[in-house]
Amino acid sequence: MAYVIGIAGGTGSGKTTLSRAILKALPKEDVVVLEHDHYYKDRSDLSAPERALLNFDHPDSLDTALLVEHLRALKAGLCIDVPQYDFRSHARSVETVRVAPTPVIIVEGILVFVEEALREQLDVKLFVDTDADIRVMRRVRRDIEQRGRTFQSVREQYYRTVRPMHLAFVEPSKRWADLIIPEGDARVALDLVTSKLLSVIAKSPR
Repeated sequence: MAYVIGIAGGTGSGKTTLSRAILKALPKEDVVVLEHDHYYKDRSDLSAPERALLNFDHPDSLDTALLVEHLRALKAGLCIDVPQYDFRSHARSVETVRVAPTPVIIVEGILVFVEEALREQLDVKLFVDTDADIRVMRRVRRDIEQRGRTFQSVREQYYRTVRPMHLAFVEPSKRWADLIIPEGDARVALDLVTSKLLSVIAKSPR
């Protein structure tokens, strides 16, 4: 049975940095990361301009039921095919990535604590808490450099959906966290988490 860690927090909070730190501390063959972002629903039925106007920060934009199904399969010792999402075209890719079961699974995303069905699959829940101004600047840089967005489009999306959805869903989901981690100083939390995970790996059947 796999041990599943959920890592949540606002956009640009440092979730990926924490995930990578945990990955680095563990044997690479014993851990896998599932990004909630890969489970955006396929809306290729819409035109590109229509897809660009979708609210990607609302829980309904994600196929969380499929993620839950995949977690259950991994826990049962089965392989899964993880969908891939193209953020430039706002559509799912035809390719998937095969993922094999591992003793430790990390689930990362801004909304991973929102739905009860997904929370029930998580053995421990970590919330990375970072000041809004830092998160916004990171979001702007990521979307421009990695996703081919303009500053104007990033700004419009932030005020139209990102900020309202953070206040409506992400921030309230903090109450479900087992541990709230200040992004600027995660060393103690990282030590605690990795010690637990190494113990889990040591006890897992080979």
